Amino acid sequence: MKVAHLLRKYNPAEWGGTETALYGLCDGLRQSGVSSVVYCPGIPVGPKVDPLAEAGCVVKRFHACVPIWGISPEKKRQMVAVGGNLMSFELIRALWREPGLAVIHSHALGRIGAIGRMVARRRGLPVLFTTHGGVYDLPDPLKQSLNAPADLGWDWGKLCGLLLRSRQLLSDADAIITCNEREASLIREHHPGKQVVVQPHGVPVKLYQHDHRAAARAAFSQVQGRNLLLAVGRIDAVKNQSWLVEQMPGLTRRHPNLLLVLAGATTDQSYADSLVRRIGLLGLEQSVLLTGGLPPGDPRLIGLMQEARVVVLPSVSETFGLVILEAWAAGTAVISTRTSGARSLIEHGKTGLLFDLARPEEFHARVNELWSDPETAGRLAAQGHQRVIADFDTRVLADRMKRLYDNLIEKKHALRNSA
Repeated sequence: MKVAHLLRKYNPAEWGGTETALYGLCDGLRQSGVSSVVYCPGIPVGPKVDPLAEAGCVVKRFHACVPIWGISPEKKRQMVAVGGNLMSFELIRALWREPGLAVIHSHALGRIGAIGRMVARRRGLPVLFTTHGGVYDLPDPLKQSLNAPADLGWDWGKLCGLLLRSRQLLSDADAIITCNEREASLIREHHPGKQVVVQPHGVPVKLYQHDHRAAARAAFSQVQGRNLLLAVGRIDAVKNQSWLVEQMPGLTRRHPNLLLVLAGATTDQSYADSLVRRIGLLGLEQSVLLTGGLPPGDPRLIGLMQEARVVVLPSVSETFGLVILEAWAAGTAVISTRTSGARSLIEHGKTGLLFDLARPEEFHARVNELWSDPETAGRLAAQGHQRVIADFDTRVLADRMKRLYDNLIEKKHALRNSA
């Protein structure tokens, strides 16, 4: 079986949660006999190391553009970095010519997803969509920012979207995959009768069974002898690292040896610049470390998770929260904002702790509790570790996805035969 996976962005230097989820899925599918070809927009400089290729995928890049006239090159670059609504005529031709395809699996909505849907229908293939970032399960401020017009440019891509019927994607899908039950129920509400599958992301647990703390210490000498509070995620306003930085003066007064580690690639340069300036203004240069992007399975990243006292997820919105599973796999306690993804994974007080961004004192209490009570931190970490082994190993989840592919192919064949 050959499956085409469609991405709106893929730059190993700007690795994020979607890429990590796809990496685990493709690695598991390969072990189940499924070959994956990943279609993604081209980037100016090709990567020296391509993690998806190392996971057994064939990676094919197509020319794509931001279909807006009159906006700055920096704005275009940022839109590509966060998976903006791109357009590609080359992708239509490439998917049409791809031999031996059995399924088109889009990890993008918008115009890229619509191209996948159009080609799948013409070729008589099943098409399914995974909603990595959420469709309906988003906070109102985030929805408004995503729907805001891009500067003063003219979006000629709207015409392409109308022709491709990009707003009807989920209505036309053979299956819709989401990673939490809250988003699934909202999708069922808006698209009654559609097959909606809750398929969580997974982690390759075996990678976390080896001790990689020495690799982290060697790469980042600042962590030696410090108590780490670790946040993993791309440097972006949605991931909300600036909120953590604002809490640091209070945390360091109580815990002078604390080091906040922000591990993730920058996808919003202006946000990253303001973050660095704020760290300087607060005098936190010795208390905050930005590591830059680290690829999946990197011993340095795994080592940081194993070395950390606590992994924190401060996101404004998180449909799933893959970092939670990674922390559990590394044997580390987790605290998180009450996003829908975190609430679906964490059982408060049993596998982790939750807090509200609007109540920073609650966050400080959670950190103080785990810092002062290693036994509680160890218990939470152990319970989380058991859960990730039982429910979220990539091989188990990939087998489930393959069964879904088989089912969709069988239905499509039955419809063709009856016709």
